Formats: sequence, C-alpha cells, structure tokens
Amino acid sequence: MGNSKSKKPVFKAYNPDQLSLLPPSLEELIPENHVVRIVRKVVDQINIDSLLSKYEGGGCSSYHPKMLLKVIIYAYISNIYSSRKIESSVQRDIHFMWLSGMQRPDHNTINRFRTNKLKGVLKEVFGQVVLLMVDAGVVNIKRVFVDGTKIEANANKYTFVWGKSIVRNKQRIKDQLQELWDYAQGVAAEELQDNNPTTYEEIDSEKVSKTIASINQALSNKPVEKKVKQKLNYAKRTWPKALDKYKAQEQKMGDRNSYSKTDEDATFMRMKEDHMRNGQLKAGYNWQISTSDQFILNYDIYQNPTDTLTLPKHIESFKELYQTYPEVLVADAGYGSEENYELLDKLKIEGYVKYNYFHKEQKKKYKDNPFLVANLFYNKEKDFYVCPMGQRMEKIGSSKRKTKSGFEQNYSVYQAKNCEGCPMRSLCHKSKSDRRLSVNHNLQKHKSVMRQRLKTEQGLKHRSQRPADVEAVFGNIKHNKNFKRFYLRGKEKVAIEVGLLAIAHNLAKMAN
Repeated sequence: MGNSKSKKPVFKAYNPDQLSLLPPSLEELIPENHVVRIVRKVVDQINIDSLLSKYEGGGCSSYHPKMLLKVIIYAYISNIYSSRKIESSVQRDIHFMWLSGMQRPDHNTINRFRTNKLKGVLKEVFGQVVLLMVDAGVVNIKRVFVDGTKIEANANKYTFVWGKSIVRNKQRIKDQLQELWDYAQGVAAEELQDNNPTTYEEIDSEKVSKTIASINQALSNKPVEKKVKQKLNYAKRTWPKALDKYKAQEQKMGDRNSYSKTDEDATFMRMKEDHMRNGQLKAGYNWQISTSDQFILNYDIYQNPTDTLTLPKHIESFKELYQTYPEVLVADAGYGSEENYELLDKLKIEGYVKYNYFHKEQKKKYKDNPFLVANLFYNKEKDFYVCPMGQRMEKIGSSKRKTKSGFEQNYSVYQAKNCEGCPMRSLCHKSKSDRRLSVNHNLQKHKSVMRQRLKTEQGLKHRSQRPADVEAVFGNIKHNKNFKRFYLRGKEKVAIEVGLLAIAHNLAKMAN
C-alpha cells in the first residue's frame, strides 16, 4: 500500500499547437462503413437534371445542388432539421465538412434550396434512390405494407377556422335577415311591393347589402323601434364583410372541415401523441407510406385524417414512381372499403386489407348472435333473407349512397312481413314497424373474399408482419429520430420534409 502512493501518474503527450508534417485528410478520419459514405455514393449516382433545371443562367456562382442535397440528407439522418443547426454542423462536424468539400453554405442558402429547389423534384430523387436499392437487391417493390400516421403541423393550436362554425354563422345571418324583412313587411308592405322577398337559402354580401338597403328605404319615413334601427345599422356595417370573410374561408377550406390560420393547409385532427390526454384536436397532416422490409417505397401527404380516402391516390403515386403497381398490398382495417376493394380488383393487386368487424367476427359471441345481418340465412337465387323465427324478408326496394370521394354504393332493402307479436322482437330490432335490412351485396362479396384470403397461411403471415414492417418505421422516425412536429409550413413544404425523412431513413437502414 505504501509503494502505490509513491507511483506517479503517466499522461499521454498533449500539445494542441503541435504541427503535422502532412496535414490529415478528412477522408482518413471517416470510417469505411460510415453512413455518410453511403449518402455520398448514392447521391453521386442519381440523375439530377430536373433539379438542375431549377437554376437560371448568369449571375454569381451557386453551390452545387448535389453538395447541398448530400448535406441536407445527412442532416436528417443525424436528426438535425433546423437550417441554422445544419449551417453550424457544416462548420464544425468533419462528416458535413467532408460532404461539402469544406464549403460553408449559410442557413438561408440551405433553407432556400430545401423549400424552393427541391419543390416538385424531390419525389423523383426519392424514387431513383429506391430503384438503386432495388438494383442492389436490397429491397423488393412487388409487395408493400401501407399505413399512415398523423404528425402535428407547425401551427398555433388556438388559431383555427371550423366549417361548422361558418355554416352556423351564415345561418344566423339568414334568420336575422328574414326577421328584419318580416318586420319591414308588417310596417311598410306597400313600399316593399317592388322588392319581393326572395328566399335566403343562398346569400352573399351583395344580396345582403341590397336587401338591407331596400328595408332602410322602406322604413325611412316610418316609426321604427330603436332596437330595429340599431340592428339594421349593425347589419349594414358588419354582415357584408362577414360574408366575404366566410366565402374566402370556405375557399381555403375546400372539402375539409377545418384549417389553421397559421398554416392554412393543415387540418385539425386527433393525434395519438396527446401529452395532455384530453383528446384535443391539433393542426396536422396525414402522412401515408408504403414499406417493404422496413424500407420506405412511397410517401404522400394528405389533408384529410381518414386513411380510407387516401389509398387510391397513394397507389397511383406508386405507379408514377415505378411505372408499375405492387403485386401484393397489405393494410389494416382503416383502408377496408368497397371503393378500395373494387380498385384493388381492377388493378389486379392481391390485397390483404382487413375491414372493420373482421376481428369481432372471429369471436364466439358474434358468431352465436342469430339476429345479426351477417348471420341471417340468405337465399341468393330468390333474393330474400330469413329471420331467426323463420319469416321471409322480401326485397322491397333499393337505394344509393355516395361516399365523400364520390363513389356510389348500391343497397338492397328487405323487410319482414309481420313482426307483431314476435317473442324475439325486443332482441331482434327496436323499430316500431317491421324489421328492415339495408344490405350492400357487392361489399359483402368483397368482404367474403377478403375474409378467406386473410385466414390463409399467407394471409396470417402478412397480417403478423404488417405491424413489424410499416408501424416500426413510424416508431423509428417519431421516437428514435424525434420527429413529432413539422418544421415547415404548407403542404408542399411538408411533403419535402417527409421526402427527406424517407430518403434519410432508407439510407441509414441500408448502411446498417
């Protein structure tokens, strides 16, 4: 013990001002299997003619787009999404310095390249990267797993416009305008004879202004209540402006039910990542991807929260990228609809797409319930159902419905002849008249085919693999890459962000 105290610590030589005979090359400082080498190699192989066409001739020299693309992709691999942080990394990090060739673009240059130059061309770049991986035997585009997730927009949660609120406010103006007209008719009917009241089903600022002017003129020489005068002055001053504002808001909203004033392309959606746990709606986007072996093969950004409506466009964008449709498509019950099943059949894509109640159908309680439509006996030849008491339910008509996307569904309507006095009536249905059924036979046919396919050995394999394939990708991006909120605003810019995330994810996985 005493000898150990007499020993002196030994340190490695340290001289920060020591000069090297030959300065080290950055190439020597980067490991051979580092992901940054994959980024450089892949970007050097792709065709960027569409990106080069964005540059105009003349003026000062520009940073090479391949250099900027490499830097931004590697930044997204490194979980760096801010243009200012990318600028800082280019000045300090040897990997960024190696990619940039010691050039130092500032944050404005980086952001302009990301938001302006990559707009409209990044999807093509992404497709080329995937095809390079296909040629290398890394990934196969014949079988895809499809899913979506909602990511919060870069928008204020409390600056919003609701479609229902616009409808309610317009209806309030209609009702009050009708009340003013009715009052004027009671006081000055003769003066209003030449201005016959029209229905106020559809109103605009011009129509409201003319109506209020007619009422004011008719009441000009009449004794009018003070309250009515105040109301007319308020209506003349505010209603036309309000209607113009509502019209502009409706145009921005389109077929959505809401939008954010901070990011007008963002729609309010219910998010799974709800840190306050109060079910609050947040402005966001619906990000849809197709994957295979956890590689992203296709991506799209949608403003509607419903996955069902996104599948047709998502499949078409896949075709635009690779000039072919996938042979097999696997998705969860959120995509199970008659329209989507019809589309898969038309395109000859072998679908493994669940529908709602698929898992519920497997339970004994569901199978043993004799009152459910799915469990009633159906005679296909004579087109009638048989109720649990053995009574025939004949077809009495048909109906049509249109989905939000415009797809037309056909329903057959069946009715029992006499339910009065039936001992099972309270268990069978709660309507006051005889029981009616509304059945979509085409949808039932598709469900039957899908049910059999999903229960096969191959179907079970695809169903078990889907969560591990596509949901794991979202988990990696949201939690490992800590990307839970967009940095840019507007649908086009958000699409660039997810495109860069998709390329970064694929190259990082390829390197591993």
